[in-house]
Amino acid sequence: MAHSHLAFTFLLFCIIKGVFGTTFTFSNKCDYTVWPGILGSPAIETTGFELGKGKSRSVQAPPGWSGRFWGRTRCNFDGSGHGSCATGDCGSGQIECNGAGAEPPATLAEFTLGSAPATQDFYDVSLVDGYNIQMIVEVSGGSGRCGTTGCVDDLNRRCPSELRVADGGGCKSACDTFGTPEYCCKGYFGSPEACRPTVYSELFKSACPKSYSYAFDDATSTFTCTAADEYTIVFCPSVHSSIKWKASNVSEDSLNALLELYARLASSSQANTNPCLLSIMFGLVVYVISLWHTYYKL
Repeated sequence: MAHSHLAFTFLLFCIIKGVFGTTFTFSNKCDYTVWPGILGSPAIETTGFELGKGKSRSVQAPPGWSGRFWGRTRCNFDGSGHGSCATGDCGSGQIECNGAGAEPPATLAEFTLGSAPATQDFYDVSLVDGYNIQMIVEVSGGSGRCGTTGCVDDLNRRCPSELRVADGGGCKSACDTFGTPEYCCKGYFGSPEACRPTVYSELFKSACPKSYSYAFDDATSTFTCTAADEYTIVFCPSVHSSIKWKASNVSEDSLNALLELYARLASSSQANTNPCLLSIMFGLVVYVISLWHTYYKL
């Protein structure tokens, strides 16, 4: 009887998922208005809209949908919806992007949804086209590597002067700035073996370790999830999300290794000869444990 109930529940979920697709919720935690832009196929209900401070909006995407989301900033639209944005502008001259993508630099959330409820979704946050706004992707439900990804660091504050645009409101990629094959992973450098991280992509990666920093940055940047209930794209994630983000980057193995290292150090002769080192290690252990404790209460 229990097996029949589970089978019915799964069948019902598949039917609902197949009819309504996947929910994407946009949440603006910034202290200013953001204008999300949307580019993808097949078409969904909107390609761009205004999202005020503290506001959220959800849209539905059908199975098999593939596309990207980004945040436009410092926009100026008139009463009829005509205007432009300082960063992430899609060049349509309207609030709706109407099939146009983001002008770099722009932080991008990229998705390829499974064609059926039981197939995997692929998603990532990319800085390959530069950076303009803090953004993370959070997942509700699903199975697999359904982790939070994105960038909680404000890269505009640490952006090198040669990449900085829009009065510090955006940080261009090295490819878009210099246009050379080694930065763009083209020509001779058009393979994972030939195109390696640069000083610029490493700067992006150090700030946003789960985001794409250059074209072949796949290993730590692509996420998969099966049958997710909802994806939430958060602009300017709050302290709550930032704590969760930091904790999600600390694996259980890493925590255990840190605790083991501290125990071995405490029992060694170095504990007496170098009490300063022991104090530093103790502080680090306390910080990591408190981070985990906070994360698992969220």
